[in-house]
Amino acid sequence: MTAAAVAARVTDPEMPMLTLADLGILRAVDESADGVVVTITPTYSGCPAMQTIRDDLTAALREAGYPRVEVRTVLTPAWTTDWISAAGRDKLAAAGISPPGAAPRRAAGPVPLTLAPSRRAVSCPQCGHPDTEEIAAFSATACRSLRRCPVCREPFEHVKEI
Repeated sequence: MTAAAVAARVTDPEMPMLTLADLGILRAVDESADGVVVTITPTYSGCPAMQTIRDDLTAALREAGYPRVEVRTVLTPAWTTDWISAAGRDKLAAAGISPPGAAPRRAAGPVPLTLAPSRRAVSCPQCGHPDTEEIAAFSATACRSLRRCPVCREPFEHVKEI
């Protein structure tokens, strides 16, 4: 298996239903005679999962026979929830987590990080009701909120648009 295929199969420690490729943080995998260099972009600059992601990438590649692995972090361009693949969005919904809508559009330059509540209608991943209520701005991670459906009354998490 190629190094790129191995790296693409590593899962996110906070949302293990997603691979790093699904999440869109896996930017490049370069193989050479000197080893493998993997380039990733964090979902946000303070993401506490980055060290675990680096460790998991290194372990997976070494286990696959790549003894020299370097994981680099790049911050530009800044990650956006628009980078989550269609398959990743489907996996989130199947796990009962509402995937993000389109990220806010901004002019070129730095992307300000705001983890404020969504201002759009968020559909329930359980019953599909098109408008739900936010019950907590933060959930298991800072990038998710906790919501509830007024129809089926089920609580669920929503990945915030960044």
